[in-house]
Amino acid sequence: MLSEFLHAHTRLAPVPFLPEISLWQAEEPIALWEATEAGGSSQPPPFWAFAWAGGQALARHVLDDPDLVAGRSVLDLATGSGLVAVAAARAGAAPVTANDIDPFSLAAAAANAAANDVTIETVEADLLDSDDKYGVVLAGDVFYSREMAGRVLPFLRRAAGRGSLVLVGDPGRAYLPEGLIRRAVYDVPVSEALESVAIRRTTVWQVT
Repeated sequence: MLSEFLHAHTRLAPVPFLPEISLWQAEEPIALWEATEAGGSSQPPPFWAFAWAGGQALARHVLDDPDLVAGRSVLDLATGSGLVAVAAARAGAAPVTANDIDPFSLAAAAANAAANDVTIETVEADLLDSDDKYGVVLAGDVFYSREMAGRVLPFLRRAAGRGSLVLVGDPGRAYLPEGLIRRAVYDVPVSEALESVAIRRTTVWQVT
């Protein structure tokens, strides 16, 4: 059912800011949002069907500097479409774990990994109270709500404290915390239907 829904509402297309990667993406964002709600789904909104600015910037950063992840274990937290996990795998990371609480997200991540001929592992769980160690933790667009930011930031700081390289991609969301280290800035093409603009200036930050 997950695969059927995915393929019925998305098409495989290159990511605007990462033409070397293709994703199953929604052509009509609002229509997909409405279809998800009409189905009476108890799952989160279909964040998995879009290449969000934070994820695009983070993926670009990893592909342009593969030494950040090559040969290291990577967690892509709140993976969404799996874009960042796919980029990490293409840059030589192993193993790569794509994590989300939405089974549709993980189905999309697996489909996108297959489309790009890379291997990732998927984990459907809330990991924010866990303390497993990864070489690198990546998180795109996770500061979009007060509740999410309040849970994600302590997890990311604990990971950094255990020695992980922790990078986040963020286009200036409302709950981006202070005290992060700026690593790179990109002008990322985005869907106007979702973001109300065609370009989002997006920063890759390091959490310490």
